[in-house]
This record gives sequence, C-alpha cells and structure tokens, in this order.
Amino acid sequence: MCQPAPHMRSSPNFHEKRCGSAAQARVSAAGEGIIAGMSPNLAAAAAHVLVVDDETVLAGLVANYLQRAGFRTSTAFDGDMAVERALAERPDVVVLDLGLTGRDGLEVCREIRRHSDCYIIMLTARNEEIDKLIGLSSGADDYMTKPFSARELVARVQVLLRRPRADRVVEEPARTIGLLRIEPDGRRVLVDAVEVEVTRTEFDLLNVLSARPRVAFTRRQVVDAVWGEDWVGDEHLVDVHVLHVRRKLARESPAVFVETVRGVGYRMGPCR
Repeated sequence: MCQPAPHMRSSPNFHEKRCGSAAQARVSAAGEGIIAGMSPNLAAAAAHVLVVDDETVLAGLVANYLQRAGFRTSTAFDGDMAVERALAERPDVVVLDLGLTGRDGLEVCREIRRHSDCYIIMLTARNEEIDKLIGLSSGADDYMTKPFSARELVARVQVLLRRPRADRVVEEPARTIGLLRIEPDGRRVLVDAVEVEVTRTEFDLLNVLSARPRVAFTRRQVVDAVWGEDWVGDEHLVDVHVLHVRRKLARESPAVFVETVRGVGYRMGPCR
C-alpha cells in the first residue's frame, strides 16, 4: 500500500496519486519558501478559510500553506462535516473539492450557498469544461484544476477577499434596464418587480456592466473589475458567470439584458 509522502520534490504543484484510500502529496521546497516568506496582509490576518477535501494529507497541506500566508484555517474531510463546519464557523472562504466521496462537492456547495454568501473556490481533478460549468452553477465563485500551485491558491484567496464587501458607505442609485432593476446598496436584482437570487459574483458582474451600460467590456476588463487586476486564471470564467446570470434572469423575462459584443465581450442595453 502506498503511504502518504508529503516530502519535498522539485515540482511547485500539488500532485495526487491515489493508492487505495491513501494519497501521495508532493510539494516543492521552493514553493514552500515562497509561501512561508509571504507577509500576511490585513485581509488575510482576519480571514478564515475552510478547506474541504477527502484526501486528508492534501487538505492538511493546503491548510498549512494558507496558515503560512496569515489565514486562520479549519479542515473538513467529507460533505457532512463540511456543511456542519461551514454553518458553525462562518468562514470567509471555502476551498471545496468537487470529487468528495459520499455527499459530493456540488451538493455541499449548494447547501452552503443556501445559508452563506462566503466565497467558494471549487477544486476539480477533471479539466473538462462541463465540470467548470456545473461547479459554478452550484454557486462557486472560482475554480482551480488539480494539480495546482500553493502560491496560486493563496493568491486567488487574497484576490477574492480584496473584492468590495456589501457594507460600502457610498450610496449608489438603482439602475433600470428595461424590466431589470439593479440596486447596488441593497445588492438586489429584480426583474419585473420580482427579486432574482444571484450569487455575490453574479451581482458584482451585473453591477459592473450596468454602471456603464453603453460600454462594451472585454473579458479582461470584467475580470479586473470583479476579481481584481492581479487575478490569475482563465478569463473564460466570465463567460460561465454570464451564462448563469442570463439563465436566472430569463426565468422572469425573455429579454436579453446582457448582450454579447462579438469579438469584444459583453455590454448591457441603455438604462431607461
């Protein structure tokens, strides 16, 4: 039987090799040095990250790297434990493995989302686009494919936490695009006076586009405005969130509120 071997190798990525119920985790000494040398910022110092993975060795390593970057962490190794801890501990970010045994990551994500608007980063061992689409439709804010670097995970968490929170002091007027009404202060979205439930990321996307409704935004511009200029990853993440926003709005009206600008990106129609 293969035994866990969390010793140092030359690759900067986390790797998993399933051998029965055990996992081998290999992390580079260079990667550890980078994380250990990071100065915890103010957001990280107060933030709590819940790491959920049924590979206990990997979950422990991820939690350790996040701690080195200044975060408070806790771990869960199955779906039931994840939901229980998410509800009890109220983490700021959940790093959630899609391929949990028993109660899978999608079900866990949906359950957490019913009770919390914390940021959720989905981890998947499969790179097919369908996995990314399904994961984000369950309420996740971002995704990463295994193997992944510890440095990138820490960066993704930090970027999410730097996004504006709902308790901003500056008042912003509501915006109307046909039957669509966006209320920045209350972070509400309504279609024909019916409130539509959206995730934090979905609201931020609509808020950015509706603030300048005649402007065509590139994916990169949307990423910079919603995720932050230092976000690293696949810019087509924007397409996935636009898809789900359209589906939710379409339940109340057939109108297309978010338009595709071929060869550029996305825009919203003029406010009325």
